[in-house]
This record gives sequence, C-alpha cells and structure tokens, in this order.
Amino acid sequence: MPTPTLEEYLEAIYKLSQAGPVRPTAIAEAIGVSGPTVTATLRRLEAHGLITREGTAVVLTTEGVVRSVDIVRKHRIAERFLVDALGLDWEAAHEDACLLEHALSPRVLVALERFLGDPAVCPHGHPIPAADGSVALAAAGSLADTSADDEVTVVRVSEDEHLLGYLAEVGLVPGAHVTVVASEPFGGPLTVRVDSRERAISREVARAVMVK
Repeated sequence: MPTPTLEEYLEAIYKLSQAGPVRPTAIAEAIGVSGPTVTATLRRLEAHGLITREGTAVVLTTEGVVRSVDIVRKHRIAERFLVDALGLDWEAAHEDACLLEHALSPRVLVALERFLGDPAVCPHGHPIPAADGSVALAAAGSLADTSADDEVTVVRVSEDEHLLGYLAEVGLVPGAHVTVVASEPFGGPLTVRVDSRERAISREVARAVMVK
C-alpha cells in the first residue's frame, strides 16, 4: 500500500499528465520539493510498479493510473463535503482534503458520495471520477484564448492552491458568467466583467480558467 507521500506524488503526476508529458521538474514544482527528493521518490514509485520512465518523462503504469484516480476521487469528494456540508471556503477545503484523502476508507467514501447527492464535479469544476475509475471531462477552452466581446461561462479552474483565493476574490468560479471587455495584444492582460465588476487579469491567471 503506497504511503501518503507516494499517493501525493501519484495525484500530482496524474493531474500533470492531463496537460502532456510529465517531467520531474514539474513534479517538484507542483509538490514544492527539491529535485533530489523527487528523484528518490520516483525510484520508490517505480519499485512499486506504479510508474515507468520514457526518456525524461514520467508515465503512470496501469496500476498507477488506478491508484491515482482513486486518490483524486477521494480528494474531490472530500472537497465537496468540506465546502457543501461544512461551509469551508474552497481554498481551505483544498488544503484539508489533501489530508483527508489518505484516510477515507471505501465504505466512508461511498457514504459521503451518497450523502452529497452523487456530485459530478468538485468545487473547482473538475470531474469526480466514478467508482469504476471512469472520468467524464466537459469540453472547455482557456479564458486566455478568448477575444474582446466574447461571453463565456466558467467550467472549471486550476486547483493551484496559490491561485484559488484570488480566483474566488475576482469571481472566476464555476458557473460564473464572464464578458471579455478587452484583450490586449502581445500577451497583454484581459479585462473581464464578472457580476457587473470589471477586472484586469494576467494571461497567466486567464490560462488557469477553462470556459465554454
């Protein structure tokens, strides 16, 4: 059975893999550890048969995918409980769900899911994997790729804990209606209107918001 540390790595690798090949440097940045620490932990994951290496890329094995999807499922259901039932803000819920995900038994997980009404997505709009491991991801594009006068709806946002508080502050949350007021050229900022308020946001922030 993987330790909480190994589970944290599996979760990070799975999420990073949704955007393309996963490099050790990206894992180090996502978890907030040094390169040598990542190297040592990846060796442990490889010894457990949970990852393989393809050149410089880290790839989950079939068993690694199963384990990582299970961790993501626990995390996102825990987040829904913390936000919907306990009233925590989503930034705090993300942090505490990182602790709860390692302790939830299958029995408690199923009971929580039923108690919450079988939610389809986490508070940030990401799909909650089904019990069979399947994941239904809604089609969406980046807010950074929109143009002036576009009107879009936020589908999901990055789970980056450093961004969550800011995104909530400016109203860029799942379900929010957004009007793009202006899009500056050459990678400049976007001016968006959310709930009748206009805000200028960087392209970096806009890339963290998926819309339709």
